[in-house]
Amino acid sequence: MNVRSLTILGSTGSIGTQTLDIIRQFRDDFSINFLTANTRIKELEEQTREFSPKGVAISDEASWKEFKQHTTFKGEILCGEEGVIAAACHADNHIVMQALVGFSGVLPTLAAIEQGATIALANKETLVSAGSIVMNSAREKDVSILAVDSEHSAILQCMAGEERSMIDKIILTASGGPFRELDSESFETITREQALKHPNWVMGQKITIDSATLMNKGFEVIEAHWLFDLAPEKIDVVIHPQSIIHSLVQFGDASVKAQLGTPDMRVPIIYALFHPERRHADLPKLDLLTAGNLSFFKPDTGRFPCLQLAYEAMSRGGTAPAILNAANEIAVQAFLENKARFLQIPQIIEATLQTMNIVDNPDIAHINAADKEARNIARALLQ
Repeated sequence: MNVRSLTILGSTGSIGTQTLDIIRQFRDDFSINFLTANTRIKELEEQTREFSPKGVAISDEASWKEFKQHTTFKGEILCGEEGVIAAACHADNHIVMQALVGFSGVLPTLAAIEQGATIALANKETLVSAGSIVMNSAREKDVSILAVDSEHSAILQCMAGEERSMIDKIILTASGGPFRELDSESFETITREQALKHPNWVMGQKITIDSATLMNKGFEVIEAHWLFDLAPEKIDVVIHPQSIIHSLVQFGDASVKAQLGTPDMRVPIIYALFHPERRHADLPKLDLLTAGNLSFFKPDTGRFPCLQLAYEAMSRGGTAPAILNAANEIAVQAFLENKARFLQIPQIIEATLQTMNIVDNPDIAHINAADKEARNIARALLQ
């Protein structure tokens, strides 16, 4: 295999650092083109020393200035959103690991697609907010988008070699988060610290809160709709607390295929980086004899209304999912800053969706406008 040039958008975050952990095992297969960060410049400096990228991009201007002043790195140092986009669409990119957080991932993804790089997509919000635009662009450019979510990676693996017309439905599994068994009366006093204690996965703060509210699973439903071109009624969710079965596909002949593995994000990362090949890797292997019983439950949308809100936004279409995402980002950030209660997250999202007009068949200008307006409305509702 030829050496492939890899750019990692969000290299200092959870997915970015785990991607680099995989690269340590396969140094002969990849060269690092660009690494990007927001404010974690100390970590970025350490990464430049170990992996010698061609360049870096730092989206926060103050952090960019500080990095330039103190770094020993001799490569290109780009600044701001424009710098991240330039890194994403650099001509040498073969693969772009898109591990940015939130709506900030949309424009870099579109830029990377325009350049023709394969997209390893770990940023759900890109397809949630602009799924039609992104997927149409990928089809026009004949670009592969490989989701790094464990659930979508599982679906991709289960679909390999199968006729799409034989797919009855897909079943996304969810751990249920830290509050699966918590009574509804106790939701009023849920703290930031409690919500950040995910029982199975180690992830960034925002996605961990989304997992606690089940909005993360709602985003994955919308993402699956775009990735696999499936109608909402063909996408189910089940709670599977052990996180051993990562998702399933049911076929027309009544058979079901499932992908199993340890709850380790490096597994879907390596699958995306080498797709459609598989590689031997030094990762924990699943032992069914010690895994214990596997259980499944129906999601409780009464206690976790975010999942239902996501289904409704997907069914409504247009700018509704972008509004859903923007309001969620504002509400989750407020909760992380102890400026909102856990129960307010779905309330703010629903109120924002009810307040705004939905634009059908939006272009990127409509998506940007909806995102900004939704954020303003959500902030006003919080006040």
